[in-house]
Order: sequence, then C-alpha cells, then structure tokens
Amino acid sequence: MPRTSTRLLYAAVAALLSVAPPARAVVGGAEVDGALKASTVMVLGSAGNVCTGIVVAPTAVLTAGHCATNAAEHRIHYMDGGGQPVLLSIADVAVHPNYDAGAIKGRRRSIDLALVRLATPLPARFVPAGLTAAAVPPRAGTRVVLGGYGADGKGRSDGRFRSAELSVAEPYGPGTVLLWLAPGAGAAAAGGCEGDSGGPIARGDAVIAVTTWSKGNGRAACGAMTQGVLVGPQRGWIDRTLAAWGADPRWR
Repeated sequence: MPRTSTRLLYAAVAALLSVAPPARAVVGGAEVDGALKASTVMVLGSAGNVCTGIVVAPTAVLTAGHCATNAAEHRIHYMDGGGQPVLLSIADVAVHPNYDAGAIKGRRRSIDLALVRLATPLPARFVPAGLTAAAVPPRAGTRVVLGGYGADGKGRSDGRFRSAELSVAEPYGPGTVLLWLAPGAGAAAAGGCEGDSGGPIARGDAVIAVTTWSKGNGRAACGAMTQGVLVGPQRGWIDRTLAAWGADPRWR
C-alpha cells in the first residue's frame, strides 16, 4: 500500500477512537454483544470512509459494493483483546456484476454488494454469520434486527457496534431484490446511517440482507427508512466467489 494511503487509514482509526463515547451508532440503536457483533467488522477506506462488514468466512467479508469501491485502498478493522486497533490487508475484492455506482441518482436498480478476501485470517473470536437461503423476503410488519458501526445522524461513528429492531416495510410492494425497513408505526426514528452500509440485517439467527442506504425526515439525515440487498437471491454469486477463494459460506 502507498505510504500516503496507510497514513490516511490510520488517521481514520485515530478519528474513531477520539469520538466522545455518547455518540450512538445505528440511529435509535443500543450497544450490544452477542452473535451479530461476533460476525461483524469495520471496513475502512483511505479517503476516510467507514463501513461495516459481515464475516462470512475466516478470510472473507461481505459488505456493500460502494464500501469496497469508494477509495483507493481499504482495510478491515477491529479492536484486539487489549483494545488496540488492528488493520488487516485485503488480498482481493469481488464487486457484484450488477452493482451500479450511479443507481441512486439515475433511479436504476443496483445489487450493491461486494466480497473482500483477507490476506490473513480473522481471529477465532469472529464467527462467520449464517446467511438465509430464502429467496422470498419477510412481509411488511415482520420485525428484524439491523446492526452496524455507523453514526447517529449527528456525528461520526465511535467504533462501537450497535443494533436496532425495525419493521419490514413495502413502499413499492413486496421486494425480490431489496428489503426496506422503517421504525414502525408510532416509533421514534431508528435505522441505519453513515457507516452502517455493509452491515447485517438479521431475522433470528440468520442474515437476510446487507444494509446499503438510508434516509431521514426533515433535518434528520437518517432514521426514517433503511434499504438493504437481500442475500438469498444472490446466493449463486456469493457461492461462486467464495468457492474460488476456497471459502464455504454458512447458509440456513
């Protein structure tokens, strides 16, 4: 990696560590431990970008496509047992062939997914997430859990994993590619925000979608609606990519 990019990545880590503890990742979320956290890492870019990633094998992470293409260099980040930051090099990146970087502005469909292969395995404390093989998404009103390392819409991520329970929404009818989430009737603002892209949306013990986009109401940047890409319909691409890397995902 070029020396300048290395300095930028370490600067991004330093900025994360300097944020005041009250900052909340995931709008309306709470700091949690457990299986979902054990299956997530941070994806940092040399331009100061922060995203979340889902561990699908000891040497492979699933994230959003824009999280793996938004900077010249990327690293996987986590804190070791002593609270010190670790940056792992990425050996390979596979972006979904139907990812379209200009999809939002052009109002086009995009499969905003990417897989990254690590140069060295993650520690054993990281457990590969189970992925749902179901091609049909849960219907409106179903409760799911979103997790990530993002911001609360007012500040930056503080590098802590948080999650929030949301309801499946169907603003355009039942989806076959995308999943939409909302806080639920009468609930306060909740959902993904900057830095949560690439993070898990889970139902029970399986990840059903990868967070890719969010929006807010009025002056709020986030907390009104969150979008994710369903993983079940993309199983063929995920399996082919990981097989080429000698990895085996856990489907449920």
